Amino acid sequence: MSTQKTAGFCFIGIAVRTSNENGQAATDIPALWAKFMQEAIQEKIPGKTDHDLYCVYTDYEKDHTKPYTAIVGCRVHNLNSIPAGMTGKTIDTAKYEKFTAKGNLMQGAVFNEWTKIWDTALERTFTADFEVYGEQSADPENAEVDIFIAVK
Repeated sequence: MSTQKTAGFCFIGIAVRTSNENGQAATDIPALWAKFMQEAIQEKIPGKTDHDLYCVYTDYEKDHTKPYTAIVGCRVHNLNSIPAGMTGKTIDTAKYEKFTAKGNLMQGAVFNEWTKIWDTALERTFTADFEVYGEQSADPENAEVDIFIAVK
């Protein structure tokens, strides 16, 4: 875990409003990923800056225990062309605490890291947090996924 200032970026993807209450996110977020993959959403996003996939958590009602929006998609150069059915968002420059989930994605490596994050005493801003699925996550059985948590 390390604190760093991260430059803002634009992002386009598909979204779901969810909550961690009653395990709702554990159903909604995998379903969002499945839709993203099955419908080849990545190929429909214009102006991508790279091939990494992102999952952004934003529009928090209060904190991680209340409703928030999860968006799966890609970084883009701008939000000039947002395809129908997709969401565009600008993530502001901010200070982030970086965590890295390691292990099998299908066996909950990322979720397990989130449970550790929820138990830390971070001074979170609950503006936008995000996961980056880059080259290190290409092998889902032995993946590394960076998780960035916005902090004060």
